[in-house]
Amino acid sequence: METNFQGPSRDEAIEMLSGLSADRDRLAASIRAPWSLLAGLGAVAAWWVSAAAATSPGENYEPPAMGGLVLAIVLVILYLIQRETGVRFRSMGLQAGLALAGIVASCLALFSISLGLVSFGLHWAVTLTSIMAFALTTWLASVAYRSAARKLRRG
Repeated sequence: METNFQGPSRDEAIEMLSGLSADRDRLAASIRAPWSLLAGLGAVAAWWVSAAAATSPGENYEPPAMGGLVLAIVLVILYLIQRETGVRFRSMGLQAGLALAGIVASCLALFSISLGLVSFGLHWAVTLTSIMAFALTTWLASVAYRSAARKLRRG
């Protein structure tokens, strides 16, 4: 038995690829950043940084026991973002990965600064570091999201 499969011609293939590219562009253009979920990530970061106010830094320091809960909430928010928009965070690209690394590094730095402020008795100043954590995390999460959406557009 012999099959004489003839695929599309070169011109038809180019036309089909152009149609697929246009569909991808329309899909990427229709995706809107889920600002409430990105702000949710910022709120979780602010909550974690503000936990430093309830600690007593020094010789008997015990870290807040809410790290697992914070991680679980972040994973749920990332799942909701993926479900709402279809953007997968596993294949985000370098810029998005750097933005996420920036979120982790800045939250750790702000938490450390908050511990220092608490050790000097400036509990009220932890409010400022918490606000900074919210703003920075929300902004960096939007940078990561936009990068992932651009990668979706490029393929």
